[in-house]
Amino acid sequence: MLHKSLFSSSKKMEDCLSKKIEITVSEAEKRTGRNAMNMQETYTAYLIETRAVESQNEGQCSPVDSLWRRYSEFELLRNYLLVIYPHIVVPPLPEKRADFVWHKLSADNMDPDFVERRRIGLENFLLRVASHPVLCQDNIFYSFLTQEGGWKEMVNETGFQLKADSRLKALNATFRVKNPDKRFTELKHYSDELQSVISHLLRVRARVADRLYGVYKVHGNYGRVFSEWSAIEKEMGDGLQSAGHHMDVYAASIDDILEEEEHYADQLKEYLFYAEALRAVCRKHELMQYDLEMAAQDLTSKKQQCEELATGTVRTFSLKGMTSKLFGQETPEQREAKIKVLEEQIQEGEEQLKSKNLEGRDFVKSAWADIERFKEQKNHDLKEALISYAVMQISMCKKGIQVWTNAKECFSKM
Repeated sequence: MLHKSLFSSSKKMEDCLSKKIEITVSEAEKRTGRNAMNMQETYTAYLIETRAVESQNEGQCSPVDSLWRRYSEFELLRNYLLVIYPHIVVPPLPEKRADFVWHKLSADNMDPDFVERRRIGLENFLLRVASHPVLCQDNIFYSFLTQEGGWKEMVNETGFQLKADSRLKALNATFRVKNPDKRFTELKHYSDELQSVISHLLRVRARVADRLYGVYKVHGNYGRVFSEWSAIEKEMGDGLQSAGHHMDVYAASIDDILEEEEHYADQLKEYLFYAEALRAVCRKHELMQYDLEMAAQDLTSKKQQCEELATGTVRTFSLKGMTSKLFGQETPEQREAKIKVLEEQIQEGEEQLKSKNLEGRDFVKSAWADIERFKEQKNHDLKEALISYAVMQISMCKKGIQVWTNAKECFSKM
């Protein structure tokens, strides 16, 4: 069944928006304006450009449509997708403020390097949504890409905020659900572990980056010393001067290396945030299971009340039973009227329970298909990122070997 659902979703991929239009976040611009409280604020706006793919394939140069969006609008879009598609692992946004940074990297959210990395992350978010077999077909998402004015009003008119589950309700369901689905419980545990592992990995990388930066920069001292030494030597002067130059180049190269490293760190961070998206799907399932259990409990209670009224026997202690003993029994007419009301409520409750059961089964089927799609994506992405990171480290070590090989040749010529 699982493979069939994956096959059908792969067929849907042919209709994905990413196949029809080219999406880029091409530019970031610092702006000032007034917020909802009429206070002056500084923010960053991002230029989204879209171009039809079909006309490009036909050899025509299609016009580029563009519009500006703030990070808060990206947040609004994602919140909408989370509520409307609770069974989907919605792609995360890049961080709003830098985290897991090594000491030479600025944590300021207005820092040009950070803004550039966030621009790349926002483009990646849009491409993730545009290539998702379900999310790509959403009209609000399409309007986000193509309609600058009135988009916020369009989102708010959907009333998605009213459908959002409260955190207190979700927390209550977590602790009170009696029969949780083992698969979702295990997935929730896995997402916690994934987040923990990636967090540790990012901290280790930040510590290594700090030390690596120090090691490379210290090589600059070799350059300075060799240069000073060359000034007092005649025969050895040229060799020492050349070796010092190689050391200076080596010391300066670390800035570009660590900038490239941040790209791999951002790929890991995406899956750090994906862990929360997984938990969101699990929480929604817990809420649905909790509502189902409450509906079943309420139906059982009403059936018991109806039986007690029909037979005149009270099986459990209740305030109603005590009241009857103190103030006398109800008349047959009153009892019949109550039985009729309860029977109607029972019928309604049975239909509601049936509906909730069907809704729950549909949710599990849809959610699990998307979770399998996500797992396949995650395994591919993280494998590629880790291989690329290893290749970068190997390249960096080879450069170090080359520097000292060059220095050796310089020394040999003295």
